[in-house]
Amino acid sequence: MPLTHTVGSITVTALLDGAGPFFQPRAEAFPDATPEQWHEADRRDPDTVTPDGRWWLPFRAFALRTGDGPVTLVDAGIGPADALAASWAPVPGRLPAELADAGIDPADVRTVVLTHLHTDHIGWAGPHFPNADHLVQRAELAALELFHPELPARLLGPLRAAGRLRVVDGDTTLTPGVRVLSTPGHTPGHQSVLVDDGDDRLLVTGDLLVHTLQLVDPTLAYAHEENPSEARASRTALLHSLADHGATTLATPHLGHPFTPLPHLPRLSPR
Repeated sequence: MPLTHTVGSITVTALLDGAGPFFQPRAEAFPDATPEQWHEADRRDPDTVTPDGRWWLPFRAFALRTGDGPVTLVDAGIGPADALAASWAPVPGRLPAELADAGIDPADVRTVVLTHLHTDHIGWAGPHFPNADHLVQRAELAALELFHPELPARLLGPLRAAGRLRVVDGDTTLTPGVRVLSTPGHTPGHQSVLVDDGDDRLLVTGDLLVHTLQLVDPTLAYAHEENPSEARASRTALLHSLADHGATTLATPHLGHPFTPLPHLPRLSPR
């Protein structure tokens, strides 16, 4: 069964679509990380490093649900064998089976929040969720030249034609206790999802952070951020804001464990 975490009345289910080695040496993905930071990251998150030192990358989506009500899905995984991520990700993914194991009918998904439009986050979006609006930041749609060239024809055009593409600007309340937060930098319109019942909080990070290194030092840049300085600012500001308001759980697509307590963070300013 997929792992779950409860925030108030909302159950958050981690759905593992697949896992595999990253396509380049991990030191190239984080060129500024020190040996000491790598050692600490591997100590905290041993499941994301292989015996030969490669970055082992899980690919997850997260389902949010109150009781038997409608489902909000955050991200849509790597997708089937012919998905846009097929050139580099371990397709086919198993998100449909994960949903079934969690007792979730795709027809019950009413909102798919796409944290951003990289191919490993949109794989099952569209026809697999026929009753769902798909929520994207306007800034993300304004930067389509950064993404897979088939994206408009394969996904965005059909969603728009069906009236199922929902475009938002900045922070947006989805349902009671669930908000989309604008966290640009990894991509221009990257967004994260905060689940908050007043006493407990969970942040679905998307690629606001992609490796435990960025919890060891949130200012560390990832080589595949479109705007590293903006990504640092988004990451450090939001993580420190959450830390200042008490314990928070991070729901992460790519860390070894899907639900990671927000650790004590060093007091560092974005570079």
